[in-house]
This record gives sequence, C-alpha cells and structure tokens, in this order.
Amino acid sequence: MKFDPISDKDRQKAFTNKKKPEVIQNQKLPTRYIVEDHPTEDRPRRFLEAMASILKHTNYGFMLDHFSRVSTRCARCTVQCQIHMATGDQRDVPCYRSEMLLSIYRRHFTLGGALKARLTGDVGLTDEKIQEMADSFYNCTACRRCVLECPMGIDHGLITHLTRWILAEIGIVPRALAVSVREQLVGETRNTSGITLPALKDTLEFLEEDLLDLKGAEVKFPLDQEGADFIFFAPVSDYMMEAETMMGLAASLHAGGASWTIGSQNYDGINYGLFYSDTILERVLKNMEAEAKRLKAKAILIGECGHASRTAKVFYNQFCTDYPLPVYNILEVTHKFLKEGKLKLHDDIITEKVTYHDPCNLARSGWVIDQGREILKAFCKNYVEMEHAGRNNICCGGGGGTVSIDEIRPYRTMIGGKAKAEQVKASGAEMLVAPCANCKKQLGEVIADQKLSVELVGLHDILLKAIELPGGTRPTREDMMMM
Repeated sequence: MKFDPISDKDRQKAFTNKKKPEVIQNQKLPTRYIVEDHPTEDRPRRFLEAMASILKHTNYGFMLDHFSRVSTRCARCTVQCQIHMATGDQRDVPCYRSEMLLSIYRRHFTLGGALKARLTGDVGLTDEKIQEMADSFYNCTACRRCVLECPMGIDHGLITHLTRWILAEIGIVPRALAVSVREQLVGETRNTSGITLPALKDTLEFLEEDLLDLKGAEVKFPLDQEGADFIFFAPVSDYMMEAETMMGLAASLHAGGASWTIGSQNYDGINYGLFYSDTILERVLKNMEAEAKRLKAKAILIGECGHASRTAKVFYNQFCTDYPLPVYNILEVTHKFLKEGKLKLHDDIITEKVTYHDPCNLARSGWVIDQGREILKAFCKNYVEMEHAGRNNICCGGGGGTVSIDEIRPYRTMIGGKAKAEQVKASGAEMLVAPCANCKKQLGEVIADQKLSVELVGLHDILLKAIELPGGTRPTREDMMMM
C-alpha cells in the first residue's frame, strides 16, 4: 500500500503547540507535551551524568557501543516508519533519530570521540540538542516496525526507550505518564486510574449480574483466591470503561474451567515503565510479584493489553527472581480452550465483515499472532485480513505511551494514525477488532478524527456475543446486538 503525506492543513493542526509561552520559556522546553516543572540549569551535564550511571549499572553500553560502530544512515527504515510516511520529514527517519543518541555516545563515552573533539573543537552536548531529543523521541511510537527492515539489526525502538529514560532522569517526561505512575507506586489507590477497592468490588458485582442477565449463567470474578492457576491483571481502566471486554474474558475462563483470581492489593496490569524508565518498569513488576506471591498463584495472566502483556512476558522473570512464574496473555488461554473444544461459539451472531488489528507489543516479536485470528474465524463468517498484518502490522499510532498524552491527540490521529486509518479503510471492514486497551483508545480517536465508518471492539467483546455458557441460554443475534 502507498500512503501519501498529510496535507498542509493537517500538518499545521498536528504540530500546533498549545503550551503557554511563559511555560516554554521557564522550562526551556518547546515540546508539545506537558511536563512538570524541573531544574533547567546545567542540563547537558546532568544528562551525561544520568547516561553514565545507566551505562554503568546496565548492559545498554554494549548495545550503544555496537550500534555506534555500524551505519545508521542508510535510511531503509523509512519504508516501514508510518510517522515518516505521513510527514516526509527527514527528522522522522528512525536512523536519524537514533543517531542523536549514538553521536552523544561517540563524543562523550569513547576515547576516539574525545580525541576527535579536541582536534575539531566540538563542544559536545548542548541544551538545544536535548530540546530536540525531547521532542523527537516522543514523536516515535516505539512500534519497532523499522527493526524488520534494518540491514544492521539496529533496534531504534530500544534506543527510543533508553533516550526517554535518560530524559526522565533529568525531569523531562510527559506529565500524563508521571502522574499516573506516581499514583500507582505511592498513591492512595496504587493504580494508574485511581480506582479504589470498594469501587472495584462494586464493579465486579455489577459485571456478574450483567453476565447472569445476558447469558443465563453464574460467572464469577474471583477476588483474593489463594492457589489459583492464574492471577489476573488487566489495564485497570478496563474495569470501568470496557465492561464487554471484562465480561467476555470472564466468560472464556468460566467456559474453560480455569481457576483464576484478581488480587485486591494490586489489580492494575499497566506498566508505563516500558515507555520511559527501567527503574519504573522494575518497581511495577516487583509489586506484581508481591501480589502473586501473597496469593500463591501458579501463573500470571494479562488481559487485553499489549504493553502490559509484553512487560510481564519479557521482563517479569528478569526482575522478579524471588517468585518466578510463567506469563500468558488472555488470547493464548482463550485459544487453548477453543482448541480443546471447551468454547461453544455460534457463527450466526456476527455477520459483519470483521478484521483484526495486531497490537505491536503482541505481534512484533511473533508471540501472539495466529491465536486471535483463529478465535475470530471460529465464529466470524466474514473475516477479512488487512494488508501489512502479523509481525509487519501497522501501529495504531499511539504506541510507546503516546496514547496517554491527550495534548498531542491531533499529532497522534493525523500523523501517527494516518497510515492505520488508510489501512483499515482499504480493508472494507465494518468491525475492527483490537485486543489491546491502548490500541482501542487510540483507534477510537483515529476513527473519530479521520471520520471512518467502522465499529471498534475488543476480541472478547464479540466473543461474548457469540459464546454459549454451560447451563446458560443460547445467544441470538437480536439480543446480542442490543449489548
């Protein structure tokens, strides 16, 4: 598929900076996203000190040393980057962005760079360069699609993550992420949405009652059950905002006969550390470990959330060595139940043309690709595939935590989401299935801003419509379409 750059009108709208001039002047930071006030003096020195500390105490140094010795100028990654597809700006070429950090590494952390600087009079890192990085590295969705094209194997998404971590250490991090993490780690509710335990319990009771009315079967949302096969973590906002998703996965677990529980002391699967700081990433995972250990769980199960699944799958057993556990995404478990014949799904309920969006954090590595498709094809007669699917999927446009930054919504939907909008439109689908909370928020805004005619749902949302539970009633299309 060929994607044309955005119009001048949309470009102007996408890059409008709504921050007050005095805030920009005080913070010396002309980014479109909002940050909390932070020290601005000696910023280059503090950046280099933070970078030196991270390189000393982690293995990122090996990565930077390797990447800095190979070419980062061939620009083959442009054919995969949907940001560059939309803007056509060389500053949005992934290897151009990565080179900003790699050049700092060469100049300040290698002997050759130090000697060359003496000969050429290179002053090194400046505040202006930090300002450019602060803007550029949050234009990137960290989808890592460019990695598939790079002949040298440079992971531009990983470089984006590392640069954001260094920036965060000197106070440059989107306020939307910082505030949510603060509530999750030290706040009263200890979750990113500020949902209290009494509110959670009321919601679970409400969902159980709705499932009984809808399916004619008693389906429970277990709380604090010790020794369960799975301890379940969802993006906490789903409990309040995605009732059909939560009921659908509960119905799947009920039909499959799974033993599972939600923990009352930690029920938020969101981990924004993946987007900007390994320090935060580890602290959030440690809290997950503590709850799993408290309830003696046998495995961790993550709901429909790409980044929550990836952080747990990839990093839990690296950071949480006191209570190691296997980690699963809900699509893997539902797919297993389907293959075992435990799910009774009726294929006369969903007659619309359905297509499937691959969340980057599930599909890019090849982890969860076929499972969701096979579940849908089991009860969706009119399933169609989008071009550029599976590992090569196009990001929703709000990856890398940018979906949480509401002040850059025009950028996310007009630029970040442009290629995705055209891809969805080309499929001709009437129903778009996105098994990820972040993707659903972003795609919902893309659909609204790009004026697409497609219904957005989670996978377990429509599975709920088609499933017949043991002892329950057979679903009809008329009843399910009223949900």
